[in-house]
Amino acid sequence: MELLVPIAVLAALVVFVVASAIRIVPQARRYNIERFGRYQRTLQPGLNLIIPLVDRVNTKLDVREHVYSSDPKPVITEDNLVVAIDTVLYYQITDPRAAAYEVADYLQAIDHLTVTTLRNLIGSMDLESTLTSRETINTRLREVLDEATGRWGIRVNRVEIKAIDPPANIKEAMEKQMRAERDKRAAILHAEGERQALILTAEGTRNKLILEAEGRQQATILEADGEAKALERVFQSVHANDADPKVLAYKYLEMLPRLAEGGNSFFVIPGELTEAVRTVTAAFAPEGGADHAPGQDRRAPARPVSGSPQRIGPVARPQAIEAEAARAAELARAAVDEAKNEVERASL
Repeated sequence: MELLVPIAVLAALVVFVVASAIRIVPQARRYNIERFGRYQRTLQPGLNLIIPLVDRVNTKLDVREHVYSSDPKPVITEDNLVVAIDTVLYYQITDPRAAAYEVADYLQAIDHLTVTTLRNLIGSMDLESTLTSRETINTRLREVLDEATGRWGIRVNRVEIKAIDPPANIKEAMEKQMRAERDKRAAILHAEGERQALILTAEGTRNKLILEAEGRQQATILEADGEAKALERVFQSVHANDADPKVLAYKYLEMLPRLAEGGNSFFVIPGELTEAVRTVTAAFAPEGGADHAPGQDRRAPARPVSGSPQRIGPVARPQAIEAEAARAAELARAAVDEAKNEVERASL
């Protein structure tokens, strides 16, 4: 019984020493070991042995990538405006010994270095440049932080500006400016739309007028060609059939009623009309008719110079010419009927 107590005390001491000598380090963790207050080594993940009562764990560090969001810091721009800027920092511990012994508080050091760099950068920019140059500010921040934190055993992977908050009155002025810019763009777009619509309408009207003019021109050309062909065919038919002067005189008289068409107050009859009337009258009048006075030569009537027009009354034609024209027309129709009968008898 007397030996059991020392054995138990010895066993407990052995268990304590063994437990103190074993250190299990989790994955992505690093333990800095000090021996008699001096840095000895850094324990890696897994099972590690240390000397009890001699070695001790000073710092436990996480080597995974961390995210650090700073509070908004006031920064003065070149145009003397105070803006609040807060940043987001992505960093990773690459050297646990340097992170524990080269800087007392690496997070506080990174935060102050970020603010100082931001003030140097923003101080050389106006507000508009600050709001539109985030990529440039991020790149410059990362360069400065990499250079400074490298000797602290920390690598800055990414720096982002989370927000830039100008003063309230500046925000209101910026909103008014943006509304004015949007209204201006809307007015310009509306004016451009109206201008384009007017241009398209004018082009459509121009094309319509051109097409209508071309259509009228083509129609006039075709009509003129048709009339020319018709006149040519009539001319060829007259010369081919050796038309009688009576028929020609009759066709000439047929045009007389058309001279009064169109609501004209007066019309002009060419001088050859009286010649045509006399020709028809002489052709169809009976021998020694009472239409002529005794002793008067009906073949030598007074007539105007050929080709000189005669103006016939402002309202109606003279009754004498109308009566003579009607009589000549009747005689011409009778002659035409007689000619048709002779043609029919000849064909039989």
